[in-house]
Amino acid sequence: MPDVGLLTPGADLGPGSPAAVTDDVAVLRAMLRVEAAWVRVVLGGRATEGDIDGVVERLAGADDDALALATRLARAGVAGGNPVIPLVATLREAAGPRLAPAVHAGLTSQDVLDTALLLVLRDAARAAVADLDRAAAAAARLAAEHRARPALARTLAQAAVPTTLGARFAGWLQGVLAARAFLAAVSDALPLAYGGAAGELSGLTELVGPSGATGTGRSGVTAPTPAGGVGAARPEFDLVEAWGAELGLPVGPAPWHATRTPVVRIASALAETCTALGKVANDVLQAVRPGVGELREPAAPGRGTSSAMAHKRNPVLSVLVRRSAISAPHLAAQVLGAAGLAVDERSDGAWHAEWPALQLLARHAIASAHAAAELLEGLEVDIDAVARNLRDGLPDVGPAPDVEAAAAVVGRVLDQYAEQVGQDA
Repeated sequence: MPDVGLLTPGADLGPGSPAAVTDDVAVLRAMLRVEAAWVRVVLGGRATEGDIDGVVERLAGADDDALALATRLARAGVAGGNPVIPLVATLREAAGPRLAPAVHAGLTSQDVLDTALLLVLRDAARAAVADLDRAAAAAARLAAEHRARPALARTLAQAAVPTTLGARFAGWLQGVLAARAFLAAVSDALPLAYGGAAGELSGLTELVGPSGATGTGRSGVTAPTPAGGVGAARPEFDLVEAWGAELGLPVGPAPWHATRTPVVRIASALAETCTALGKVANDVLQAVRPGVGELREPAAPGRGTSSAMAHKRNPVLSVLVRRSAISAPHLAAQVLGAAGLAVDERSDGAWHAEWPALQLLARHAIASAHAAAELLEGLEVDIDAVARNLRDGLPDVGPAPDVEAAAAVVGRVLDQYAEQVGQDA
């Protein structure tokens, strides 16, 4: 049976869910998109765009068909250790004799799977960035509104000195801005995966001919005429550049089959998103406790209910954000650990270990950003509780503590935010 996100509340995979861009159907469609783009590049003017796209639409255009195909590929993939091998067989059979020779010609499974995963991760990152923008705007509003409101600072779980509530919110904003900038930059730079059998372009060389000349290669497929640019003396690179352009992915100077920098960086950026938002959730969870009561989560019908205690209003949004902050670092560690065990020109097991970790990381980042945006947009502040806790924690502080420096910190963070918003506009 398919995974529907039953055990990841807030990251369900139903229609319309932001996290649906990370499910197995999304991965399947990304692999098909990668293969179709390659067919268009290889065949050039001899195939209309609708030819291969029509085949893909018949295979996985409808959700039920896509889910059925993904299920079959998951089962068949065990024979070769990855889902691309049975996918290629299915696509060639569906494409028919005219298109089949161009399907996957000159590629290897890693080219397709790595590129497809990066397309999925890019979509996930963009969804998370959109919600991070919402979260940042809400945090900035809170910081400005409470810039000079005295509040109790706590260090090592004890009352410390007066600060401002706005300074705490500005700290949240600073973390969100940094995570957003890192995630956006990394996701925009995710590169095409290419290289052929062992990262040495042998399949592409066979495709364009043994001497690297244009024309009909040993596969029987006619390669396009070189257009100059990177590696202009070798038509293999012109194919690769055209493929990257079809998919909207930059092309690096060399294959990265076993140099896993792109996945290390996106894993780190997704994890940073979750941990930055975890700080927000942890502070809210402390502040909503009985006896503190400085903050309240936004209310919604049915949210925060308990199956056993009808009087409770649990801080569910913060709980789910914290869940992702706990989970993400371990998933990122799996990706980084696998990258550190990369070997030869394709890793035996380390590559495979990346896939589920990256998929779950993306799902957590989307869910965390979406919940945090809603949390911050509707966060309620009890200013009486804030004042009471300051008096109780620091009874000698007086009615008007000097918090001008803390308020100035808020101003600097808000200036940074305004500058970043201006740059993104």
